[in-house]
Amino acid sequence: MAEQTNLSYLVDKYFYASQMPTMWCPGCGNGVVAMSMCRAIERLRLDMDKVIHVAGIGCAAVAHWYTKFTALQTAHGRALPSATGIKFANPELTVVVTMGDGDAAAIGGNHLIHACRRNIDVTAIVYNNFNYGMTGGQVGPTTPLGSFASTAPYGNAERPFDICSLAEAAGATYVARGAVYYVKDLISLIERGIRHKGFSLIDAVTPCVTVFGRRNKLGTPGEMFKAQRRFTVSVKKAKDMSPEELEGKLIRGVLVEKEVPEFTDEYEKIIAQAQGRGE
Repeated sequence: MAEQTNLSYLVDKYFYASQMPTMWCPGCGNGVVAMSMCRAIERLRLDMDKVIHVAGIGCAAVAHWYTKFTALQTAHGRALPSATGIKFANPELTVVVTMGDGDAAAIGGNHLIHACRRNIDVTAIVYNNFNYGMTGGQVGPTTPLGSFASTAPYGNAERPFDICSLAEAAGATYVARGAVYYVKDLISLIERGIRHKGFSLIDAVTPCVTVFGRRNKLGTPGEMFKAQRRFTVSVKKAKDMSPEELEGKLIRGVLVEKEVPEFTDEYEKIIAQAQGRGE
């Protein structure tokens, strides 16, 4: 069966009409990321009753308010250990996590490292808007150097994390970056990440138009979407660019994809051995 692309059908199937309109600001890209996740799940024809949506705290996390999947909202930074527990308890479930960049890489950074290291079959989607948008626009781990924030009125002095590089170094077996301007690519990257057997991280670059955008005079929501054409570059194009040309750019596409034994499969072997079922 081909993917059903009628937006009315998809909204009715995956979203609660009673929860609309969303709390996201007009022009925010978070709705694009949430719909991209649902479009990916639709393409995979997954049983909605076997998809668990785990969320942290912040603008990104409220995606679970609107989607019809069984959901768990956790404490700030604790989405990944909660997702790990769910997958560990029932490996047959599809576990998808939505977090902001601060939720994932600041207070939740240690959990991110170990989820990558374990290679548990969980898909983490990071809504990366370069600041703590919900709580006032403070500097976050991905805030660009020199950018203005509520806690950096004279410009950010801290070098930002590259979440994808962090995940790769920690051992994630699928790492990708998408951007809301390139929505078709984002859907495919999420679909591929869910299909991948192991820990998957998708860094979804999305504009915070009300807080980060206004403070840094980045223009209208449309201009912020279009700006992603300038500061992101495809994996294919990046191969032919020098380090100097790539300075300040974010590379889009699949950055890591490799097959490594998955954590719950390996742990099941240990259980079998302990119970005398091993060879």
